[in-house]
Amino acid sequence: MNNPKTNRISFVCSVATAGAMLTLSSSALAQAVAGGDAPPRLPITSITLYRSGVGYFERHGMIKSGDLVQLRFAEDEINDMLKSMVIFDPQQALQSISYESNEPLARQLASFGIDLSDNPNLGTILGRLRGTKVRFVTADGPISGVVLGSEMREQAQGSAQEAIAIPFVNVITESGVRSVNLTTIVSVQLEDPALNGELMKALAALAAHSTDRFKNVGLSFGGSAARDVKIAYVNEMPIWKTSYRLVLPDEAKPKEQPMIQGWAIIENTTDDDWSNIQLALVASQPVSFEMNLSQSLHIDRPRLDVPTVAGAAPRIYQDGDAFADKKEMRQAIAAVASPSVAMRSKNIAKKGGGGVGGGGGVAMADAASNDMETGMSSEELWKQSAIAQAQSSSVGEAFQYTMKNPISIGRQQSAMLPILTSSIDGRRVSIFNRADGIDHPMRGVELTNSTGLQLIPGPVAVFDAFTYAGDAQVGYMTLNDKRLLAYAVDLSVSAAVQDDSTNTMRSIRIVDGFIEETRKQVQRTSFAFNNKDAARGRTILVETAKIEGWELAEPKKAAEETQNLYRFELTLKPSEKATFVVAQENTFLSRISVAQYDMPTLIAYASDKKASQAVIDAAKKAAAMLATMNATAARIALLGQERQSIDTDQNRIRQNMNSIDHDTDVYRRYLTKFNEQESRLEAILTETAAEQTTLQSQQNALNDYVRSLNVS
Repeated sequence: MNNPKTNRISFVCSVATAGAMLTLSSSALAQAVAGGDAPPRLPITSITLYRSGVGYFERHGMIKSGDLVQLRFAEDEINDMLKSMVIFDPQQALQSISYESNEPLARQLASFGIDLSDNPNLGTILGRLRGTKVRFVTADGPISGVVLGSEMREQAQGSAQEAIAIPFVNVITESGVRSVNLTTIVSVQLEDPALNGELMKALAALAAHSTDRFKNVGLSFGGSAARDVKIAYVNEMPIWKTSYRLVLPDEAKPKEQPMIQGWAIIENTTDDDWSNIQLALVASQPVSFEMNLSQSLHIDRPRLDVPTVAGAAPRIYQDGDAFADKKEMRQAIAAVASPSVAMRSKNIAKKGGGGVGGGGGVAMADAASNDMETGMSSEELWKQSAIAQAQSSSVGEAFQYTMKNPISIGRQQSAMLPILTSSIDGRRVSIFNRADGIDHPMRGVELTNSTGLQLIPGPVAVFDAFTYAGDAQVGYMTLNDKRLLAYAVDLSVSAAVQDDSTNTMRSIRIVDGFIEETRKQVQRTSFAFNNKDAARGRTILVETAKIEGWELAEPKKAAEETQNLYRFELTLKPSEKATFVVAQENTFLSRISVAQYDMPTLIAYASDKKASQAVIDAAKKAAAMLATMNATAARIALLGQERQSIDTDQNRIRQNMNSIDHDTDVYRRYLTKFNEQESRLEAILTETAAEQTTLQSQQNALNDYVRSLNVS
């Protein structure tokens, strides 16, 4: 067994602690080059591409003590690098990982002695240099002094004497304050070398931000001898795609199997040439996301007042014989407690220091390749990273294609790689689905994945006896999975479809005072096919949509069933016609109050033996009770109408009585009629109350009868 001290691997996540991060400078690289040898290159040796839009890269090479390995990443790749990079060094001698700051440009510019973050004009810049010694060269000669400030003045210009704002800078010279018109300045010189240097740094930051879209990442190694080092990380990559070619055998040779050929479409969108790399294509879609780790983040901290202790005020002491003041001077004491934070350092190389980052790297490496020279095999990881092995996660059942031989793809180039050539189980079929909107089935093939490999979704070019026949599309197919592919219209077979439905009463009974109808609804779809091909027969797969909640009645069983479709199989000989019927049925209940059911309809159902005589007798009794109730309600309505009529006539009489003399016969006749109507109104109120009592009694009787009524 190997010595664990020499076989440990340092898992260093590139999101290192702040104390370990240094800015990679060009001077450090120049110093490494000046030392003799050029910086070591760690070329890409293995790549695993996933269908979630990421790629797992491995770099592999020899380094020695003191080497500085430089990698370059595009700005949009830095975050993935910071999130995923792991380093495998048998000597655990990685000293630091450093990269260029990604501080927001505005914040960088604001940090210099001259703030250029808001693209200021010359007058604004000079205003920010108050107190700085400058030298102007103007048309009237040089002017030296200290900047007092800048301002805008309105001056009349042109023949129209329009007021125009002119920028001026006020300078304190040996002879006093002078105002300099900035439009007359030829040049400005800052006489403070340090401030002038700050200006040049700010301009350099602007230039670097606008031109360089790459970031340098430096890995500094110590150690005692040369050794093999690997670096692995995840980067965003285009999803790898597949396309297939399916060759159908001659129909005269029914024992021959179709042949399928699969191609992977790979795109190298990086700025590195992929030279002799081991490539693996994984069918799974691991969870992947972006997080802005490279951007400097600053939070607003609360600003607190400086704690102070109230000062002692002067006292005027009283005369010893005077009355003593019992109120002493108040003293304020402020206790300031500074919280202490205990910072704990942790050795990354001890007790699982690689953590989650190490585990992810191991799993991907093992999935990518088992080659000791180009990938990270299980045996190698076991020898060099026993700790990481214990923390890694299994690849699970993810399927992958691994290229048998190394491949090469130039930067910004694409390639098609053959990944599958195999026979596959399949048979010719014609597929008819009325939703296609045509009067012919589709020529197709029913495939069963017998290749021993999983098929990734992609387009399929179909060749019939090596002649192009059409295009199809295949979804994800696992081992022994079955799929239908349609690639052309079968013009030799015509199809017609006709629908009809029936709604039949099955039975009637009374349940809890309601007449419960049981009905069966049947939806039939008739298919008619005519095979006009006199030489070849057809196997037709008929697809029809399921009706949600309904059951298949005819045929009793479908050849195949999907979530939304029934699929039936029909065989046609050459020049044969055939019909095919699919029936779906549903039994449903409806409930109607027994007292409100239509009696002639119920009697008709009874003659068809859908309802029993007991049901009819119970319904008749309920209907008679309801008719009695209706008659009582009708009398109440008539009494109400009579009362309304009397009220209207009394209004007329009142108006007439107000307009005639009280001693006339007409007035006395009106008064007599009014009295008679008042007597009738009193009688109406009495009769209405009696009828309403009767109606309520009848309603209660009907409710009591119906409530417990259950008749079959």
